[in-house]
Amino acid sequence: MATLHALDIPDELYAQLQELAKAENSSVEAQVVKILQQALQTQIQPTKYDRRKNVLKMLEENIRNRRRLNPADFGLLDSTALIREDRDR
Repeated sequence: MATLHALDIPDELYAQLQELAKAENSSVEAQVVKILQQALQTQIQPTKYDRRKNVLKMLEENIRNRRRLNPADFGLLDSTALIREDRDR
């Protein structure tokens, strides 16, 4: 495991780390590692906006790749002809 030496940590921040470590029955070093892991995980996880963009892209691809259905293949009338007939009344 690599060693990381942090210098010039403000006393108040170190005191907060000590309190957190004590509350969770762990060492300050373990708390720092845990906090760093959580921070990196949130940076790596896609944001809601990114996830929504990806979903939209997938939906667009799905719609583009769908097979076009011809009503005549199912014995149905063409909707254009039905609309024309209705307008001509």
